[in-house]
Amino acid sequence: MLAAFVTRPAPDDPLSVLEIGDRPEPDVPDGWTVVTLRAASLNHHDVFSLRGVGLPAERMPMILGCDGAGMDADGNEVLLHAVVSSPDWHGDETLDPKRSLLSERHPGTFAERVAVPRGNVLPKPAELSMVEAACLSTAWLTAYRMLFVKSGLKPGQTVLVQGASGGVATALITLGTAAGYRVWATGRTEAKRTAAVELGADAAFEPGARLPERVDAVVETVGEATWGHTLKSLKPGGTVVISGATSGPNPPADLTRVFFLQLNIVGSTMGTREELLGLLRFCQTSGVRPVIARELPLADARDGFAAMIDGDTAGKIVFTMD
Repeated sequence: MLAAFVTRPAPDDPLSVLEIGDRPEPDVPDGWTVVTLRAASLNHHDVFSLRGVGLPAERMPMILGCDGAGMDADGNEVLLHAVVSSPDWHGDETLDPKRSLLSERHPGTFAERVAVPRGNVLPKPAELSMVEAACLSTAWLTAYRMLFVKSGLKPGQTVLVQGASGGVATALITLGTAAGYRVWATGRTEAKRTAAVELGADAAFEPGARLPERVDAVVETVGEATWGHTLKSLKPGGTVVISGATSGPNPPADLTRVFFLQLNIVGSTMGTREELLGLLRFCQTSGVRPVIARELPLADARDGFAAMIDGDTAGKIVFTMD
């Protein structure tokens, strides 16, 4: 079957180790099932995998991809929850010390077919297309958990989204606007800032800009490049929710500001199956939909990876298998 995969890590030249070609059909352990994929979306996690971050050489070759939507063995339209927990784990899957994502220990979704635990298969709402559904279980679920589970925000309060154009950031803007927050965003270019406002942000600023006032919360996926601005942007007692560090994981701590202003720093990773069901209901009732930047056939996945590596994104990049 056709798949996009990696056979060796390349920390400095990730695109050089992306391969698109034939891979064996998936193995199906007890309690698992096969889904025939129609669409799968790209995440920064997949670029990190090419670099060998979280995916050591001994687990390669590995089919990439966390998100996906398609047809189950009975012909039902489904989407996948990407977090694979231990068989005996109960409760929040993201807290399982042995959890993984599809494409870390088990082959991922950039393929014509994928094997997943039966509990990771959810019915796809009829209101969502396959391409839209394929965007939800990583970037959009991450944004949903950050805003509605971790931030403590109430409608009418102000949230700053650092970095306006990526998959998580566009989801944060879309979901936050629909939930009644005042949403501000930062973007590196005028085009990215304009796109954020068109998406629903109340205002967009250059990175590091002095804001009109301090905000109740900052939702952060950039890390090192924006961390200082994030802490300076918060009201006393404010909260930063961080779920990624695409620019680097080791920003200055600025601990004096943290304790003197009693700031809350909250980590967030992916989301649970129940939270994904909540996100699906939110999409159904609110009418919000993922922002699709590019839709490419799986055979052209290299173009999508190149765009993400170059920072040329304004929403989700989706690969189709039709």
